[in-house]
Amino acid sequence: VVNEALELYTAPVNCTSLNVPAVNSQIWGHLGQNIRNLELKLQKILKLLTAGITSYARSIDGADISTNQQDTLALLCTTQFEINNLRKEIIKPALNPKFAGLC
Repeated sequence: VVNEALELYTAPVNCTSLNVPAVNSQIWGHLGQNIRNLELKLQKILKLLTAGITSYARSIDGADISTNQQDTLALLCTTQFEINNLRKEIIKPALNPKFAGLC
């Protein structure tokens, strides 16, 4: 059921900020196994969250959205933003200091 929902509720093409950003392949090659495993888990969480946000957004009437619905979307999207920031914070210490500014 979850895999079907993930396929059904992909982020809209006009909403690229909902897509889960991939780690640069050159950076990925320099990460330790523990960081890679954590990164993969966070990517999975973000994919599930994206599907949930997309599903919820499709279920509401954009012309008649309540304050509660607006707050729900804002909280979910902020959660996704914070998880993406956490990913950067986890990866940054594993990088060569001269490249850490890229995160």
